[in-house]
Amino acid sequence: MLSDSTATILADRQGVAEVVAAAPRVAQIAARCSDETEAARRLAPEVVEAVREAGFARHFVPAAFGGTEGGFADMTSAVMLVGEGCASAAWAASLSAYAARYGAYLPVEGQAVLWGDGPDALMAGALMPAGTAERASGGWRLSGEWKYISGVRFADWVFACSAVPGKVGPDGRGEVRFFAVPRADITVKDTWFTLGMRGTGSDTMVLDDVFVPDCLTLSRFDINAGRATASEARCHTVPVNAVNALPLAVPVVGAARGTVRTAAEQNIRRTDRRGAPLREKPQAQIDLARSAAETDAAGLLVQRAARVADGVEETRDGEAAVRGPRDFALAVELSVSAVERLFRGTGTAGHFESDPLQRFWRDVNTAASHIIFSFETAGAAYGAWALGAEGAEGAEPRR
Repeated sequence: MLSDSTATILADRQGVAEVVAAAPRVAQIAARCSDETEAARRLAPEVVEAVREAGFARHFVPAAFGGTEGGFADMTSAVMLVGEGCASAAWAASLSAYAARYGAYLPVEGQAVLWGDGPDALMAGALMPAGTAERASGGWRLSGEWKYISGVRFADWVFACSAVPGKVGPDGRGEVRFFAVPRADITVKDTWFTLGMRGTGSDTMVLDDVFVPDCLTLSRFDINAGRATASEARCHTVPVNAVNALPLAVPVVGAARGTVRTAAEQNIRRTDRRGAPLREKPQAQIDLARSAAETDAAGLLVQRAARVADGVEETRDGEAAVRGPRDFALAVELSVSAVERLFRGTGTAGHFESDPLQRFWRDVNTAASHIIFSFETAGAAYGAWALGAEGAEGAEPRR
């Protein structure tokens, strides 16, 4: 668990983003409420309010509607800090913040509806198209089920995504649109029964002939290209391939950091069967060092990707689209390795539900199974680009 001094230090530092300074408090609350969160299979209400108060909801909201128009590096730091206390809280906070970015691509009239009560409305979003969308006078009618909507139970709005007839993009694929749906129009089906990441509450959203006006819809083409409606902020104009799986990878890295911290605190107090202090055992020292190094490396990889998304660090033509996924997949692999090593070192004690290490282990391994973290897929794309293989996007021979 984060120490109280961490929050104080961050709060006192000049120039630290609001969400970063507030994140340690969210981590502390989330860690304290972890049993309640896991039992309910959704974030405890106290955690939801802490996330809102910390500024996650407003971080990517346009300034015209009271938002921060914040940077990706700051959000990355904040999510990692929350992940040290609870991976589920970090995941839900991250995805909610990034879902709010979609709002910047709505018509201005729609943005006024979305943030009519202020910039702290919590969002959720579908990552994959589902359901059906049919044209209607002045808008669309949506029906169907959308699985794995993290935070759907606390969201004020959910961006449902669905394929629609119409335009075809440069990749030859048909148009996919996002539709902002208010909580009142949503039914939630209780489907999230999992080994880990239980608190994300990634249940199934059901819509039954819900009408969505045109002002509350946007095209995924615009998000992919960074064509925001009325904002020139970097967080709204960056192409999506510079962001990639950043919001999904960072909570995993944060949880790995929490594992390292927790294991170190436990090993300071633990003794072996003969009563000798575990902290004096070379193997315990080496295991902690290796896991800490892997976690540090994972953190550097995701922070570099965040700097690229912020425009602080440049890449070669076509590189961001393939290096980001490669780095995220590797960062998650490193996180899994770090957590696995430390969990094995706990022996039988670590398997009890009262031990936070078993929760970190379950959460990290569950999140790492997401298909987006396949290093084989991401590595092949990067290797093809780097070697100038025929057909690789933006490929050119490297000499």
